[in-house]
Amino acid sequence: MKAAEIVRRLASSQLDLFVAIGTTAAVAVVKEIKDVPVVFTTVYDPVDSKIAADWKSSGNNTTGTSTKIHMSQLIENLKQLKPVKSLAVLYTPGEKNSEAQLKDLQTVQAQFGIKIIPVPLTAKDEAPQILSDVVGRAEALFLSGSSIAIDALPIIIDTAKKAGVITTAIQSDKVEKGILLGVYANTRTLGVMAGEKAAKVLKGAKPSAIPIETVKKADVIINMKTARESRIDVPAAFLKKATRVIE
Repeated sequence: MKAAEIVRRLASSQLDLFVAIGTTAAVAVVKEIKDVPVVFTTVYDPVDSKIAADWKSSGNNTTGTSTKIHMSQLIENLKQLKPVKSLAVLYTPGEKNSEAQLKDLQTVQAQFGIKIIPVPLTAKDEAPQILSDVVGRAEALFLSGSSIAIDALPIIIDTAKKAGVITTAIQSDKVEKGILLGVYANTRTLGVMAGEKAAKVLKGAKPSAIPIETVKKADVIINMKTARESRIDVPAAFLKKATRVIE
């Protein structure tokens, strides 16, 4: 059953509050529900996704938390791991989160002296050929929220390891699957924050009066198995500051 159909069925249940997890779910709920409060979490960019009008006030019946981090945090950690000067961004045109992450990285490239190389992925079977070209031009790869990049994850990881190229993302689960570096908003923390907002709404607060938030400081996760297989040395000082290390 499609998300919109599920929401329409729930709309007749006279609920006091809707909680949506993820961008797809939040977009579906907001499209159908206009007169019941909605609290969302783990949405990358609620404004770009048309869920809310602004971060300070949604302007509608929504509030929540976002997985969005300032990309300066990602680049700072990447540069501390290794002073790379080029970062290829694997993204899929038409996918909002994927395009938004590319755009956010492009806004900080001049600040950090790093060249952002957009790499569009439109089909999984294109990945091997595209990657063989990319690893010869970039010192690191960023996996955006692209659904195709996720489907092609094993190929991406294997190709990058063989070429000694750093892989990075803003989701911890990708690091658990073999990406080398993750700089991300802790979803547990975001869930707690969303719960606090939901409690305020149930006590009578208007969602539009509650700002949408993300974490102030991102967590850092390192996959040392991938680092070793990629022949990439991780500085001891960097390893010490990591929130989590996968051996």
